[in-house]
Amino acid sequence: MMKVPYLDLKSQYLSLQSDIHEELNKVMESSEFAGGSFVARFEKEFAAFCDCRHAIGVGSGTEALWFSLLALGIGPGDEVITVPNTFIATAEAISFCGAKPVFVDIEEKTYGMDPALLEKAITNKTKAVIPVHIFGHPVHMDPILSIAKAHGLSVIEDACQAHGALYKGKRAGSMGAAGCFSFYPGKNLGAYGEAGAVVTNDPKINAMIRSMRDHGQSKKYYHDVLGWNGRMDGFQGAILSVKLKHLPRWNDQRRRHAHRYTQGLSSLKNVIVPIENKEAQHVYHIYAIRTKDRDTLMQYLQEKGIHCGIHYPIPIHLQKVYSHANHTQGSFPISETCATEFLSLPMYPELTEEQVSYVIDTINDFYRKKKGIQGDL
Repeated sequence: MMKVPYLDLKSQYLSLQSDIHEELNKVMESSEFAGGSFVARFEKEFAAFCDCRHAIGVGSGTEALWFSLLALGIGPGDEVITVPNTFIATAEAISFCGAKPVFVDIEEKTYGMDPALLEKAITNKTKAVIPVHIFGHPVHMDPILSIAKAHGLSVIEDACQAHGALYKGKRAGSMGAAGCFSFYPGKNLGAYGEAGAVVTNDPKINAMIRSMRDHGQSKKYYHDVLGWNGRMDGFQGAILSVKLKHLPRWNDQRRRHAHRYTQGLSSLKNVIVPIENKEAQHVYHIYAIRTKDRDTLMQYLQEKGIHCGIHYPIPIHLQKVYSHANHTQGSFPISETCATEFLSLPMYPELTEEQVSYVIDTINDFYRKKKGIQGDL
């Protein structure tokens, strides 16, 4: 029986081991452990990669979202529109500003914010919109940007799962006032610990976040605004510089794996495979199929040595922490349906062709056996 882990960070590390160790030794020799030249180098490289003027390294993707909202003046009494099918950090960042997360449902096929529902959710308290490039597929940004502009709203892209994704030739994160990235280890571009970044073309946002991440300092011990300890570590900056060089190739490998999954599973009537809009380039941080057989299929795959994930089993509006908003089952039906059907298959550049084929064959075996029991697929 073949073993297929959901994620294999060790294989990637081994392929980069000598370069990683060389850079870590440089950090130790320089003692630039918090911020410093290694972070500054990565910021310059990542800004160029994202086609943005500025990148600011911070401690996590959550901090990237939080600092971006604060830099735009979002605070108590304000509303920020986002989606309920995302990691809770998107809503947490809004709440920690003292603002209120307002949810709109997602598109049926791409799982991104439905622009048709956005305008209806805008009130005189709305100050910003956070579309989420979920799983690595860019949101349909043109109508969102147009609606936001018409209402004087800021757009912050949650690109924490979309490193290198494209929408009409533009990098995810480069289209709004700010773009937010997480470098959590399992991401397409992952650190060896916690790290994040904000990209922006706005010099005021750049200056404000640089100050806020360093306790609001304009210079040492001169605190102009209320800030936080949100600096990126020197080790993480060095590691990310090494890995950024490989990101385009890794994304291409993810896309090849995804294409093979889609080819091998599209004939199954009870499985919905991810799609890629013609104006988008998906980077498949997560390859999530949808099936009403999610739990039994997941158990079957595990028995066969294949490990999968679920993103995300409870939409944010139904989480206990947001129960005060009084949302009920049925408030956002597409998000709720997806939460019961999503099954994330193994997806990382180092997957072998044999592993991908084994996953495809095993899922098809499951449905052949199911057909034999029930008489149909």
